[in-house]
Amino acid sequence: MQMQDKKLKILCFGAGAIGSYVGGSLATRGHQVHFLDRTEAIEKIKQFGIRLVLPEGSYDLTPDYLWSSLDEALSENQFDFSIVAVKSFDTDTLIESWTEKRDFIPPVLCLQNGVENEIKISSKLSPKKTISGTVTTAIGRIENGIIVERLRGIGVENKNALTEKIIAVMSDAGLQAVGFNDAKSMKWSKLLTNLTTNASSAILGMTPSEILSDSDLFKIEIEQLRETIRVMRAHRISVSNLPGTPVKLFARIVEKFPLSISKLILKKSISGGRGGKMPSFYLDLKSNRKKSEVDYLNGAVVRFGKDVNIPAPVNKKLTEVLTQLTLGNIPLVEFDHHPDKYKELFT
Repeated sequence: MQMQDKKLKILCFGAGAIGSYVGGSLATRGHQVHFLDRTEAIEKIKQFGIRLVLPEGSYDLTPDYLWSSLDEALSENQFDFSIVAVKSFDTDTLIESWTEKRDFIPPVLCLQNGVENEIKISSKLSPKKTISGTVTTAIGRIENGIIVERLRGIGVENKNALTEKIIAVMSDAGLQAVGFNDAKSMKWSKLLTNLTTNASSAILGMTPSEILSDSDLFKIEIEQLRETIRVMRAHRISVSNLPGTPVKLFARIVEKFPLSISKLILKKSISGGRGGKMPSFYLDLKSNRKKSEVDYLNGAVVRFGKDVNIPAPVNKKLTEVLTQLTLGNIPLVEFDHHPDKYKELFT
């Protein structure tokens, strides 16, 4: 039996957009995928299932393996590997639930945004059981499911026989998985793309296209990204191209090109990708959950920069302001469609 023909048993922590897409795609190929999430999320899946609109066609899944209790999931199953697909602000709570069960947690493929989740997972389990990953495919939410808006692929740290198997079965499931030997480069390169117009769109309530059309706002975006590249360089972390995403070219344009030229290029490419779609920080802010990933992305740039004496004042200010907006300490209307007031933050 070929490697990709062997059906695996997989535990997926989180049944949101990423969990539904990756776990659901694997389930369409006959792998036994178990979803573990909050009780209300699991009950909704039991009632409505998971709808996948993929490039190859649509699927209406009725998963057989749904759990809201980790104890029950682990007591009845032995998994080949697991997928962490929760938001970065839920990582601490998730891994705390592993404390008494760490010996029974299967190897973890971390598909979260940010560059610190694997550090936390590794400290709770072990480096050997921690696998870095990243999703570059653009996914949208639809009623009771997801739609693939632009298929790019998934990056997976390739370090042993298991990761080779994961890459094979994911590729067989249409996920276009690619192996990476340099996990740090992969994760930081994804961070670089995640930062673009993410915090600013949330703070301003403006689309990426609107932000990139304003020369002053564009300059702030570029400085945010240049800070990140300087921090990466100080830590000797290289930029890597990701599946379907030429990050090396993007970084070169950001760092080397005159603003007048980079503005024309990036506005066209980003607007063509997600220009009218609001980024994740905005969606989190509007969800009223009082949680944001900004500290795990922009804030990480600040922390890693501090370690090597590289200041990141734009990332720091974005983290502070969006955190206060998220907590309700600053009214949302304070900066909503007020770019001039926003610009004053950086003068």
